[in-house]
Amino acid sequence: MKAKNLLLTLAVGAMAISCNNSGSMTQTSASLKTTADSASFYIGYMYGSGLQQMGFSEVNREALIAGLNSAIAKKEVGKDPREIQMFLNGFMQEVAMKKATENAEKGKKFLEENAKKSGVDTLANGIQYKIIKKGEGAKPAATDMVKVHYRGTLIDGTEFDSSIKRGEPVEFPLNRVIPGWTTALQQMPVGSKWEIFIPSDQAYGPRGTGSIGPNETLIFEVELLDIVTPDAKEADQK
Repeated sequence: MKAKNLLLTLAVGAMAISCNNSGSMTQTSASLKTTADSASFYIGYMYGSGLQQMGFSEVNREALIAGLNSAIAKKEVGKDPREIQMFLNGFMQEVAMKKATENAEKGKKFLEENAKKSGVDTLANGIQYKIIKKGEGAKPAATDMVKVHYRGTLIDGTEFDSSIKRGEPVEFPLNRVIPGWTTALQQMPVGSKWEIFIPSDQAYGPRGTGSIGPNETLIFEVELLDIVTPDAKEADQK
């Protein structure tokens, strides 16, 4: 990844985070008198958010600002772009590995404690669930199309997705989602609502995705609304 592309990645990642964040940005005490002032502040905010999400929690702020100032002033920094790229790639790999290890350990501890709670049962591959509402309908097969409402969070409660907030249920083939969903939903009768706790190896694993970090254990509240048959799907589209 080129150094310029790294900055673009941070900005794009930060924008994705802000879209998933239910909160709003708190205004700075800095003097923002012009549009350019505001744009400058928000660029800095987005880069900072991206750094935090990527695990750069120990970034030296003074050094970061000095680097920005040097770039804006077009000062030489003693390394050419290729050397900077190699250094940053190595640093990012170290950060990612550290974050992946931390997330795996936290997830393991969480699941061990969660398994002891009343009402929590365990399926294959370490997937845990708690029944919120019992359903009386049929159970889907892995090849079925299902219709669900869901809310997804990290183990610290951070919400990363919600069909409920979007106000529209989702339909998808059950064998086209993360393994944890495929396994758990096959045990759910239509009409059920479960809280499902999915180990990272049954979710997005060491790579993560979007605002979900590497080796994150995930929690989903899922309501299975229906098994969508081809005939019903065709009728809805008419």
